[in-house]
Amino acid sequence: MRVTTDRGAPLQTADRALQVLLAFSHDREEWGVTDLAAEFGWDKSVAQRLLASLAHRGFLVSDAVTRRYRLGPAVWHMATAWERHGGMAGLVRPGLRELAAAGGVTALFAVPDGAHLRCVDSADGSSGPLRTYRLADELYPGHAGATSRAYFGMLSPGARAALLYSRPMARFSELTVTDAAELEELMSRVAVDGYAYSEGEYDPATAGLAVPVMVRAQPVGSLTLVGPHEQLDGRKEELLLPLRSVAESLGELLTPRRVRTQRG
Repeated sequence: MRVTTDRGAPLQTADRALQVLLAFSHDREEWGVTDLAAEFGWDKSVAQRLLASLAHRGFLVSDAVTRRYRLGPAVWHMATAWERHGGMAGLVRPGLRELAAAGGVTALFAVPDGAHLRCVDSADGSSGPLRTYRLADELYPGHAGATSRAYFGMLSPGARAALLYSRPMARFSELTVTDAAELEELMSRVAVDGYAYSEGEYDPATAGLAVPVMVRAQPVGSLTLVGPHEQLDGRKEELLLPLRSVAESLGELLTPRRVRTQRG
């Protein structure tokens, strides 16, 4: 989101401050004055003033020894307020409704929560609701079902090791896979195939077809169509097209609008 004047032109100082905040990411958790100035082509004095102003308002905190900056508590307060008023669920709901209408079964979006995937929101298709209760906040175990596999399958083998080799894995049905080596093989196929499919691994009565949702080449969650076996059986190719289309749209929607500027 770009702050604008009444004439629609970017308000430079505010826009630069937003660019600084958007420069922080999972791969870049801290910035110093020199590297921030080089990244955006700014004078060091400009970078210093921006960092100091954001730190003054609590959006950043500085390390007294390294003089580098990290995100501060004001970001957490804003994120909490955003989630409290619909946040992520409000963003993804239109896409879920579109997908549920196309597939005729329940569509859900889930994000990682430790060794699980947590449902953010869902929409029911023409076949009716999957449960008698809302799916929001339901947890799906990392080792069972397409929803979790579509996300964890896109992580590196090293990142998956903590899930597969350091904790006991419950068996939810006779189809639940609990052998770490077999799970690793199943998960490794997600990056090749671009999707995960399961039948009865978590809930014996349902099947699921899921794809990862990517932001800047990193998985942020998974998008799933789930319903009774007969509602998904033999429809994999048909359903993958709308799944991938909505997943791509969600990835774009969740991608921060960061724009690099040039000196002068």
